[in-house]
Amino acid sequence: MTLPTRLRRFGAATALIAGLAACGGDSTGLGLNLVPQQQVVELGQQTWQQLRAETPQTRDSRLQRRAEQISNRLLRAAGEDPGAWDVVVFQGADANAFAVPGNHIGVYEGMMKLAGSDDELGAVIGHEIAHVTRNHSAERLNTHMATQAGISIAAAAAGASNIGSPDMIAAILGAGAQFGVEMPYGRNQELEADRLGLGYMARAGYNPQAAVSLWQRMEQGSAPEFLSTHPGADRRIERIQEWLPEVMPIYQANR
Repeated sequence: MTLPTRLRRFGAATALIAGLAACGGDSTGLGLNLVPQQQVVELGQQTWQQLRAETPQTRDSRLQRRAEQISNRLLRAAGEDPGAWDVVVFQGADANAFAVPGNHIGVYEGMMKLAGSDDELGAVIGHEIAHVTRNHSAERLNTHMATQAGISIAAAAAGASNIGSPDMIAAILGAGAQFGVEMPYGRNQELEADRLGLGYMARAGYNPQAAVSLWQRMEQGSAPEFLSTHPGADRRIERIQEWLPEVMPIYQANR
């Protein structure tokens, strides 16, 4: 490929991305498909392996069983096979949880202790499962590539791949706080995960009202680590309260 051809592709690509970014405001992604889904899953697997290698698993078997039991109920409610997912409780006081492509759920001991009831922990885990089932990580990877001043998309146009460092990839996939690189999900991705998570809770027999009490506690500063990567607590609580009338009858039927 000649240099002028590369430059023309670069210019066309960056112009396209600028237009998409300008009109993409309320969507959960730019609607691009620069990173194949198989590669997204492979990156999720690599992130999970890195985290497992660097972070000790809890020694408290009760916490591990609790996380597995709650996750399995929520996964079945989401139409997923729990046997195809990994659930691990990690040591650490951080009030944090995450899920990454490749079907992996991680919860820190600090979050297990903060969520006083199974319903509240169900709100956290259901939310994180929804990020994976709705493919938010893939959206973020594609948006990241498309908005790096045209560099990554130009590389993609030339047949190359330049997504970023392992820690940056982990941040994009949703596990960034665990590696010291924060990259919050977008506002609409967070709200979509909240809404779907409430539905998973209701179908699994967990009380969706617990999502309100959990976020109220976080808003008061009891869980700064988790809250720092999930912006807009006031707005989220308001939206959750709007959705409760839709999901409470489902919960009542599945208690």
